[in-house]
Amino acid sequence: MNRLPESLQEAVSYIRGRYNNTIEIGVVLGSGLGNFISEITIEREIEYSAIPHFPVSTVQGHSGRLIFGVLAGKRIVAMSGRIHFYEGYTPEEISFPIRIMKLLGVHTLLLSNAAGGVNASFKVGDLMIIKDHISFATVNPLIGKNLDILGTRFPDMSEPYSKMLIEKGKTVAGRIGIPVQEGVYFGVTGPTFETKAEYKMIRVLGGDAVGMSTVQEVIVAKHAGMQVFGMSVITDIGIREEDNIITHEEVLEAAAAAEPKFTAIFKELVKAI
Repeated sequence: MNRLPESLQEAVSYIRGRYNNTIEIGVVLGSGLGNFISEITIEREIEYSAIPHFPVSTVQGHSGRLIFGVLAGKRIVAMSGRIHFYEGYTPEEISFPIRIMKLLGVHTLLLSNAAGGVNASFKVGDLMIIKDHISFATVNPLIGKNLDILGTRFPDMSEPYSKMLIEKGKTVAGRIGIPVQEGVYFGVTGPTFETKAEYKMIRVLGGDAVGMSTVQEVIVAKHAGMQVFGMSVITDIGIREEDNIITHEEVLEAAAAAEPKFTAIFKELVKAI
């Protein structure tokens, strides 16, 4: 017997016992991007560990709290810290928070991540609006018996990232004078950074940036009928001639440096939705 519906209901009931306002927008914050929270007028914070069945972040740069409040006149819930496949969680566990957001009323999901650049025109600190993704390694979170109450058996993925939200994102970025790239995100499992040969393969296959998250969240969000916008902060460059040693600390440092630009775009995008 699949206990997912019961687990979701127990988690939602716990949250609703502590925060019962209608929520419109969900935000998932990637590595080193947690300071976005300072822009929210916070009404309630709940630790992941307190919510029944909710997976807990274990990675540096992911604090592990649900933040409820108001941003740009909209009520939002933000995940300060996400869950990754490489932490040992199942695809169902990774997607659990996204399903919770849907049940709380979220209709639009904004996703961020730190990613490695494989497009030769990118540089560290660039922001890339995700127009599509590729992932052969990531396990699809919808494998198994479908629960019709959560979504259709065969969801269409021809537009995983909303074209309307992409245009809004580019418009607000232009209005506030922040240049943005646009490209394809290539999802991998991690936790290792890619080899030089893998970076080259990813570029040949059409990837502009590569990262260890996001894809499973997007699949579940689309399954649930949500509109999705994604943006990557380019924190390192994968294809280059010199010795290419990348550390998580460097990723966090680059993400923190780009965070003010990321925050400004997400804030204006929330206002425009």
